[in-house]
Amino acid sequence: MKIQEIANIINGQVLTSGLDAGREISQAFSSDLMSDVLTRDYEDTVLITGLANLQAIRTAEMSDIGLIIIARGKEVGEEMIRLAESSDIVLIKSAYSLFRISGLLYEAGIKPIF
Repeated sequence: MKIQEIANIINGQVLTSGLDAGREISQAFSSDLMSDVLTRDYEDTVLITGLANLQAIRTAEMSDIGLIIIARGKEVGEEMIRLAESSDIVLIKSAYSLFRISGLLYEAGIKPIF
């Protein structure tokens, strides 16, 4: 599924500019605990989290994650957006909860990691 389609499904706002929102995503991982995310590499994966900080970007970099959805309407700072852009990571912000985002994406065909 294309990143722009994901944004539409979760009523999300793409925060990063100049990145490829046409990339394909096939699986998802939801977590606020970044040490859980670091257990493997994730190709074509979206990380769904409520953590709106630089650590989420650094974790995505190390795990080859190209899309992060920030849930629960959390505010995302300019520094986080700039770091995501320089790391070629698309950031989407959604007012929905992790549970709701996960359910909507699962229903749309995105597969869980575990």
